[in-house]
Amino acid sequence: MVNGYKPTTLKEALSIRAGEKVIPYAGGTDLMVQNPKEAVYLFLNDIEELREIKEDDKYIRIGAAVTFTEALSSDLVPALMKEAVSRIAAPAIRNAGTFGGNIGNGSDKADSVLVEFAMGASVRLLSEKGERILPVREFCISRRVTAIRDDELIAEILLPKDKCSYSYYYQKVGGRNALAISRVAFAGAYDVRDGVIRDFSAAVLGSGGVFQRYKEIEDLIIGKTVDEFKANRDAYLSAYGEKLTFARGRVSAEYRKTVVLNLIRDYLESVG
Repeated sequence: MVNGYKPTTLKEALSIRAGEKVIPYAGGTDLMVQNPKEAVYLFLNDIEELREIKEDDKYIRIGAAVTFTEALSSDLVPALMKEAVSRIAAPAIRNAGTFGGNIGNGSDKADSVLVEFAMGASVRLLSEKGERILPVREFCISRRVTAIRDDELIAEILLPKDKCSYSYYYQKVGGRNALAISRVAFAGAYDVRDGVIRDFSAAVLGSGGVFQRYKEIEDLIIGKTVDEFKANRDAYLSAYGEKLTFARGRVSAEYRKTVVLNLIRDYLESVG
């Protein structure tokens, strides 16, 4: 028997979260595997405020209880995010799995979170005390550790609207072609206007506990003309090679680094 609360409004959910020791539950695709004994759940599936995809002047706002399947059918969700979530497991998992759960679980294999890193996304957190907005890079502290407080709920993922039309690169490497947990994945986004690289990012999954972006290398690239970039492409790849560190997981650290450097090389070539 599953114990828990099933609020129908966000206000009710925040009240329960403030007063009870509960585990927030939306799709449950990870929690069903973990199945902590004697857990009390806060079921968020029926809260309409958490199930919306909308936009404002700055952001595409994806509600925490939005499923991956719902995101795939939305005209607002950018192509890079759709590319990543379309490869998550099987349709049954995509039908249940949610954006809030994917980041709240604190996994270093979370496909949607990798894209959020690459896009410089933020997380909107709510409690009865108010609102906090944290960059994803600050919310995700380490494997299974996030910055959420005991009285907070993840409300939305905020994707910067100006980055949603960027050119992108995404690759996922798993043990098989389908239903694979990522051994290594890579996402990049860039913007070239008038022959100048106006913005550039590269994010790596599979780094042994945390996602990685190397802003110091990105800053070397941003502002360069495409011709300048091409002339220095090998140097950028070497810089990534010096920075990248991996721990052994299901595969060796050497394998991870080799694969990631191959993906970065391919990405850099796609930029110019």
